This record gives sequence, C-alpha cells and structure tokens, in this order.
Amino acid sequence: MQSDFSDDFQICDRDLTPATLDQYLQSESLAVDTETMGLRPHRDRLCLVQLCDVRGKVTVLRIAQGQTEAPKLKQLLEASSVTKIFHFARFDIATLQHYLGIAVQPLFCTKIASKLARTYSPRHGLKDLIRELEGIDLDKTAQSSDWGNAAHLSEEQLRYAANDVRYLISARAKLTQMLQREGRWELAQACFGCLPTLAALDLRDFEQIFEH
Repeated sequence: MQSDFSDDFQICDRDLTPATLDQYLQSESLAVDTETMGLRPHRDRLCLVQLCDVRGKVTVLRIAQGQTEAPKLKQLLEASSVTKIFHFARFDIATLQHYLGIAVQPLFCTKIASKLARTYSPRHGLKDLIRELEGIDLDKTAQSSDWGNAAHLSEEQLRYAANDVRYLISARAKLTQMLQREGRWELAQACFGCLPTLAALDLRDFEQIFEH
C-alpha cells in the first residue's frame, strides 16, 4: 500500500487493509465505482475499485491483471449492514462478480433513481446529476483513458477516479427525498432489487429478454 496523498485519500493494492475494512464497515452507506479497460466485462478487465464513506474517506484499490479475489473487499461489498451506492450499478456489479466473485448487496443506483425522480430532465449522466444536486462541475477529461497502467496513474486520473465516488452519498440522500416526495420510493427499491438478476443476464449475453 502506498502512503496517503492526503488525510482523506489513499491507494491500496490488490485488497483493502484491515484498518480500512473496519472503518468502512462502520458506515451505513458506501459509494462505489469501478474503472475498466472498456465496457465489455468478458473482454475488458477490471483495473480499479473506488470507495468513499460518509466521512469522505476515498480509497482507490488497484486490481492486478489476472487477480481473481480480494477477500476484504468482498466482505465489505457483501456486508448487509452497508448500502453500496453506484451510478449505473448494473455494469459495476457485473464486473465485480465476473472478476472477483463479489455479489454486491444491498445497493442503490443513482442513475435509476435519477430516471425515476428527475423526469423533468433527459440528462441522467453523473456529470449532469452532480451539477444539479451538488453544484459541482465534474471534470470528465480522464474518463476514456488507459486504466490498465495502474502503477503509473496520473494525478488527473486519480482525481477523476476519486470524484466519481466523492459526491454519491449526498446525491443519494437528495434523490431519496425526491423519490419519497413523488411516491416512487418503493418502485425504486424494487428496481434496485432486480439489478443482480440483470447483471447476471448481462454476463451470460442475454439481451432484451423482456421484449416481445
């Protein structure tokens, strides 16, 4: 593990440290994201897993090429006491399942929540969502970059990776209020419950099975 860049940011290799695991297990919720070499889990390997807790502690976990397990990360992401918050959870949980055998639960997807709550807007990407809810303009310049060279990530890449999780917990709280206000909270929870099944279908290359 490398030393911290700051008090609220650290990099770990292959798995979490025991201290980091214990700290994150104390949180009611945890923001999670992944960086991969592309958008096809069977082809494009998992490179990073980013985490952020309610206190703003960000961890970037570097996953080695060919790595198939991360026991402490698995314990955390499968812990029933911690809600894992993603933006477009369907992709991330499929990737975590495929590469590390992690069955993430319970979970909250800010993209689904946005589509159910913010029906006044056609824009549900993370950048647009965080701009509206948090007043923060995320820099997405490093989004399409080489994440496979994890040992030599640029400061721009690390900043991008950290910011993708830094605002999700606050956004979740605001979206939850909107969903409850509009009478769509139970529907959102049902959608979140379907995500592991959708991810499993994606990993088996089933497409549009709910169509006629």
